[in-house]
Amino acid sequence: MSKLSAGIKGAFRIGQTVRILAQTGADWLMGERPPAPILLRQTFERLGTTYIKLGQFIASSPSVFPDDYVAEFQLCLDKTTPVPFYTMKRVLEQELGKSLETVFAEFDPVPLASASIAQVYAAKLVSGEDVVVKVQKPGVENILLTDLNFLYVGARILEYFVPNLSMASLSAIVDEIQKGMLAECDFYQEAKNIADFHKFLDETGNTQATAPKVYEQASTMRVLTMERFYGVPFTDLESIQHIVDDSESTLITAMNTWFSSLLFCDSFHADVHAGNLLVLKDGRVGFIDFGIVGRIKPSTWESVSKFIYAIGQENYREMAEAMLGIGMTDEEVNTDRLAQDIEDLYSRMDRVMPDVDLSAGDMASVSEHEVNKVMMDLVGIGKRHGIHFPREFALLLKQLLYFDRYVRLLAMESNIYMDERLNITPDMDWNMIH
Repeated sequence: MSKLSAGIKGAFRIGQTVRILAQTGADWLMGERPPAPILLRQTFERLGTTYIKLGQFIASSPSVFPDDYVAEFQLCLDKTTPVPFYTMKRVLEQELGKSLETVFAEFDPVPLASASIAQVYAAKLVSGEDVVVKVQKPGVENILLTDLNFLYVGARILEYFVPNLSMASLSAIVDEIQKGMLAECDFYQEAKNIADFHKFLDETGNTQATAPKVYEQASTMRVLTMERFYGVPFTDLESIQHIVDDSESTLITAMNTWFSSLLFCDSFHADVHAGNLLVLKDGRVGFIDFGIVGRIKPSTWESVSKFIYAIGQENYREMAEAMLGIGMTDEEVNTDRLAQDIEDLYSRMDRVMPDVDLSAGDMASVSEHEVNKVMMDLVGIGKRHGIHFPREFALLLKQLLYFDRYVRLLAMESNIYMDERLNITPDMDWNMIH
């Protein structure tokens, strides 16, 4: 794209943004005045791609943003109206440098999914393999850069006029968001995340879990062609029981794989909701969608591993001590009181869960909503005790809570955390592994 073309499109995007903001302001003046968090979330959804991603960042950052905004942005869905196939086909052919028919024997024009950055299609390669093809929407990167530069300038202006903002530097937050969003636009990076996971599986001799194969001949920075997995999500207990004899063993495989990846892999899968964790038809556990990954610093590993172990043992005192090691505080914390608050939270959670209909559909919705709620409550408890957590901890914590939900669904009658097959120990040594 030429600089002139990018400049024209950038100016058009700024104009579009100003027009939507002006309409929101006009609606407010006319009396349409929902609470501020709702108004902001609705405005973000109207503004599209960048702001939807920003909303998701807010939803996953309870240590940075106010609780009412974090709660509201849990509703910010990354689902959009699909771009017409003829437009996406043009992107595909430009990226691959050849006609669609020379690469794919079949290509379903109806997308399996449409998110803010990309659409996903089912297809078959000319060599016969069933695949899914993730195609970036046209102009997404230019929109992201324009929006984020606009936000960055706005943040700097706001910091200048309101120097005593209670949250961390807004411009630094925007800069972090920009790095994360642009990384999601780089499908080479996602392919590398998958390759790193495969390497980790090979080096640990893990044959019971897998990730999709990437077909490099049909992939670019904006197109990612991957092996298509056929399986069922971890919340579909009835279907899982038709595939495997022991659903607990399958769950242990998934947990051992993910926990080991915290140590042995360059990054960990940071979005293990039910749609991204499958029981395949051959009984293996399939991890999909490596667009969002996280990394743990060696300096925080000891506290993180103790926190993981403490969750399994329901040892609230150790959970409190681990939280102190992970977060930062400028004041003395009453560990006993912190432990009691964590225990009270888990007690409330236990009272709620038995009333839930654990059918596949209900569990899928509970998994997302309840995980977000508990994550916010745990981080909120830490904040009330003066502990401030790095954002990466919220990302990690959310995955731990997903697995806790799967334990409640697939292994309700046993204490799976005491099962000798589960390899979670608090004394793993990062330095011995790296």
